[in-house]
Amino acid sequence: MKISLMASLGVAVALAAATPAQAQAQAPIVNLVAKKVAERYQTSTCDQLWAARGERRGSQEQRVYEMLADDPQTRQAFFDQISGPVMNKLFVCGMIP
Repeated sequence: MKISLMASLGVAVALAAATPAQAQAQAPIVNLVAKKVAERYQTSTCDQLWAARGERRGSQEQRVYEMLADDPQTRQAFFDQISGPVMNKLFVCGMIP
């Protein structure tokens, strides 16, 4: 689950690094990636999420994290799309207060 999630994030971030015209044309792809990430959280069990929580970041995940950190607009747009489903699942699983 984690590798696919990070690969999806990597695609979204790479698309966001494009010029504004390219980014606008690629927005449907970013939307699709965000939808896949949200679906993964919604379909994962709480046990799977707890197990993944303690894992160390892999090199691909770290690279994606850094890319998101470098592009606030894409990060905000991506988080706006995934925050509801992800936060709801984390709350249900007792991972946030």
